[in-house]
Amino acid sequence: MVETIASPLTSRFNYQRLDLKRCVPAFLSSHKILFTLLWIAAFASVFLWQRNAVRGGFAAFWLGPVRPIPKLRPVAFNLTDFGGVGDGVTLNTEAFERAVSAISKLARRGGGQLNVPPGKWLTAPFNLTSHMTLFLAEDAVILGIQDEKYWPLMPPLPSYGYGREHPGPRYGSLIHGQNLRDIVITGHNGTIDGQGQTWWKKYRQKLLNHTRGPLVQIMWSSDIVFMNITLRNSPFWTLHPYDCKNVTIRNVTILAPIFEAPNTDGIDPDSCEDMVIEDCYISVGDDAIAIKSGWDQYGIAYGRPSTNILIRNLVVRSMVRWQLRSTLAEFCISAGISIGSEMSGGVSSVTVENLLVWSSRRAVRIKTAPGRGAYVRNITYRNLTFDDVRVGIVIKTDYNEHPDEGYDPKAVPTLQDISFSGIHGQGVRVPVRMHGSEEIPVRNVTFQDMSVGLTYKKKHIFQCAFVQGRVIGTIFPAPCENLDRYDEQGKLVKLSVSQNISDIDYDF
Repeated sequence: MVETIASPLTSRFNYQRLDLKRCVPAFLSSHKILFTLLWIAAFASVFLWQRNAVRGGFAAFWLGPVRPIPKLRPVAFNLTDFGGVGDGVTLNTEAFERAVSAISKLARRGGGQLNVPPGKWLTAPFNLTSHMTLFLAEDAVILGIQDEKYWPLMPPLPSYGYGREHPGPRYGSLIHGQNLRDIVITGHNGTIDGQGQTWWKKYRQKLLNHTRGPLVQIMWSSDIVFMNITLRNSPFWTLHPYDCKNVTIRNVTILAPIFEAPNTDGIDPDSCEDMVIEDCYISVGDDAIAIKSGWDQYGIAYGRPSTNILIRNLVVRSMVRWQLRSTLAEFCISAGISIGSEMSGGVSSVTVENLLVWSSRRAVRIKTAPGRGAYVRNITYRNLTFDDVRVGIVIKTDYNEHPDEGYDPKAVPTLQDISFSGIHGQGVRVPVRMHGSEEIPVRNVTFQDMSVGLTYKKKHIFQCAFVQGRVIGTIFPAPCENLDRYDEQGKLVKLSVSQNISDIDYDF
């Protein structure tokens, strides 16, 4: 019998192999959780990247609240199923009401969709219901009836205490909703037309006893989407979400004549939270967008701010000047994007980016006054382009229009933490006019990367009063003396001479 004796080299190899057999399971067992977590993290990163690439990049994901994709409804109706006639003459109010009533019974099944076919569908105001999609086909037009006797009267908004144009009740909106959830108004760019011409004429002739109604107004509601539609010729403000949460307005066109169509604001977010407005075109007879939150003592008491609002990728126009009230000699000049003047519940965390304002009197503006109270803070403007604009950036603290004599003039708002970066354009007369006051100073304003082509050669074209803030790097035109100067690396170069210097010149 031959005995096999292992060599020292073979023995060492066998021992190492046994040790490896023992170690590998132990290693795999001890690191299994780590490998699993790394794999999940990698998959999640790819998923988020793909989703945000579709939505416009990582910046879009982090800057705005996540929006759920509108659900497909399990049941769909046509307006003609309820007797609708799209001849532009037949009144279809009852058809809309019957359709909405049918959809209201489907809430537990996920709601329903009402299809409006091509045609002109004349109607008086009607209400929506929860879990409803209103879908306007291409060449479908919902027409608002022009006779005001068909428009219901509603109480004043609680944060205004006043009908905005008249004391007492106000007219309701053409399309209205209250205390709703999960509303979608969309289509193949169909149109909702308020036929506001009669309203505008009667307003100018002082023939109306109540405040005109908006085109679309949704109140105290959540999870709302407006997408791929055209809104035009509103009697008053066009799209008015009031005290709503989680609102998306995307790819919406809003139109009204830029002259002789008073107060036809495009979109008025009012005491709203978590809102995205993107990829829209707006040309109207007042502010394209005006963020609000109540008026003087009524807004202070109501106490609902507008917050977490993202506005991006818009083209807007607003070339309007009209008399504020028949009893006043004061005039209102509109703007592309406004905050205020009714902001008594507060406005915060607003981002405006990738905005083109063309052929307008004002581009972006914040306006307030003693009596408003509350605050405007954490406002970011970036990548703005002005083309043929009289005044580019405006902060105004003496917009003294009040609902009644009951306001408190000692209730002064605070304005702070406002930044402007990437401001460019041409044909601008006055690029900046920031009119703070001793009562309402403007604090912590930042300018960076600004170059605006001018049409006016007067000395004071960057105007300031009671403003504290900074300029980072070199900007054009040269800033006012109220602002500290920093270089591109954030190193202080020069302190301001005085933050209270005033060189406001309203003559140009």
